[in-house]
Amino acid sequence: MEAMPCQNQRLGPRPQDEPPAPATAAGSGGSRLIRFAEPSDDSGCPSPDSSSSSNGVAAEPAVPAEEGGAPAIGPQLKLLPMNDQLRELQTIIRDKKSSRGDFVFSADRLIRLVVEEGLNQLPYTECTVTTPTAGCLGVSLAGEAMEQGLRDCCRSIRIGKILIQSDEETQRAKVYYAKFPPDIYRRKVLLMYPILSTGNTVIEAVKVLVEHGVQPSVIILLSLFSTPHGAKSIIQEFPEITILTTEVHPVAPTHFGQKYFGTD
Repeated sequence: MEAMPCQNQRLGPRPQDEPPAPATAAGSGGSRLIRFAEPSDDSGCPSPDSSSSSNGVAAEPAVPAEEGGAPAIGPQLKLLPMNDQLRELQTIIRDKKSSRGDFVFSADRLIRLVVEEGLNQLPYTECTVTTPTAGCLGVSLAGEAMEQGLRDCCRSIRIGKILIQSDEETQRAKVYYAKFPPDIYRRKVLLMYPILSTGNTVIEAVKVLVEHGVQPSVIILLSLFSTPHGAKSIIQEFPEITILTTEVHPVAPTHFGQKYFGTD
């Protein structure tokens, strides 16, 4: 078990008697499911109930894994390979004491990493005039947070819009607006949604895409953080969809949108 590092704290070398965390295949590279544990007294990261003034963040136990380290959800869920840089970005985003400047900077970096890997999931064609992103469309589900990261990686990509809001009492999602290019049914779709919590919003968004002729098998959901429940709900509804995220954990940083746009 590994403890989540505090902000700007670099992980030390793994003890010799502790076996390395297992990895699973994700796309063209290996992927690890980060495992959280309650920190020890000398870890420097107090629990949420601690009275310490440290900026540390403690997380609940991670998602149970099947034999081999794969998340017990399905092969449709893919995780970015875990490293110290990714851990630091996740920690800064989760830390409620992070300044908005640090939060936005870290969020933009994490978005870029997820978008890069999402583009890496697209098929390549050996041709002098066809690029890896030809025939690809980005669909934004949660404001502008991830759009710029996609444009930074692929300036010519077309982006569609879906506006969905959830009822605060029933948690049911309702579609208010959707606009796509007329040929969306012929394209690969990168569906961008930063924080995957219940999965209800994404399920409604995929239904809208299906109504416009898009097959779930060509949709890649790009998310920064996901809960097990959210990922399972989407995969149960659309088994052919692909989900790409950096972390699967029962507690998602649901303050992301407010912090990113300065409305907290």
